[in-house]
Amino acid sequence: MAQNTTDMNNQNTGNPVLSVRNVSMNFGGLRALSEVDLEVRPGEVVALIGPNGAGKTTFFNCITGIYTPTDGEVTAYPKTGKRKRANGVRINGMRTNLVCELGMARTFQNIRLFPSMTALENVMIGRHCRTKSGILGAVLRPAATRREEQEVVDNSYELLTKVGLEKLANEYSRNLPYGAQRRLEIARALATEPFLLLLDEPAAGMNPQETEELKQMVIRIREEFKVSVLLIEHDMKMVMSLSDRIYVMEYGRIISTGTPKEVSEDPQVIRAYLGEDDDA
Repeated sequence: MAQNTTDMNNQNTGNPVLSVRNVSMNFGGLRALSEVDLEVRPGEVVALIGPNGAGKTTFFNCITGIYTPTDGEVTAYPKTGKRKRANGVRINGMRTNLVCELGMARTFQNIRLFPSMTALENVMIGRHCRTKSGILGAVLRPAATRREEQEVVDNSYELLTKVGLEKLANEYSRNLPYGAQRRLEIARALATEPFLLLLDEPAAGMNPQETEELKQMVIRIREEFKVSVLLIEHDMKMVMSLSDRIYVMEYGRIISTGTPKEVSEDPQVIRAYLGEDDDA
């Protein structure tokens, strides 16, 4: 956890920005998640790890509105002005677009860009939930609408610069290298002005250099945009060096939580996740 600054560590002692309590998810007779508890605090990078099929992406889907949990509570604490909502906002059953408007933005395990749009246009799409002009404004195009449209372009280009893609702004997203597409997804998520950024396997398919660059970018984003980060990731080197806290999931249950050091030394994690034999 050498990456953390003093300011961020002080932030981490505050109330959570996301609180998940006793969340379960059933698909027919299959229980994919069972009584999951998890929280993310201001300024934290929290990792959710576990073997393939453990339920990690299902969990992300439950807290971003794609699925409605069978049981339990998902509560977000967005800011209104300078203060957080003391009672929070219940996410269960909320539509995905409203979750995004609330300030929770995610990327996906499988890249979901608009292939026939440029990199700049993909980021501009992310700004849609923060614009005010409606259909009438689009038709009549008053000065306020034109100013807002220019602000969207300028802000989107600035985000491309933040993730190192400004020179590829006018390239179709389908033509971008794989690592650049991953960074573009993050830029589009940032365009929604989130307080919580959820990354689903952001380093998947990347080589070690790209993974290190991604880790440094996440650190910069956390500090510059003052966002919390919740990520699913299989690259343990990245997870251990980036995360403030880690949750370990197996068969839809949380089996361990703590700092990277605490989790890496947990015998239950070593057996279930790192694959140590019981007789070893």
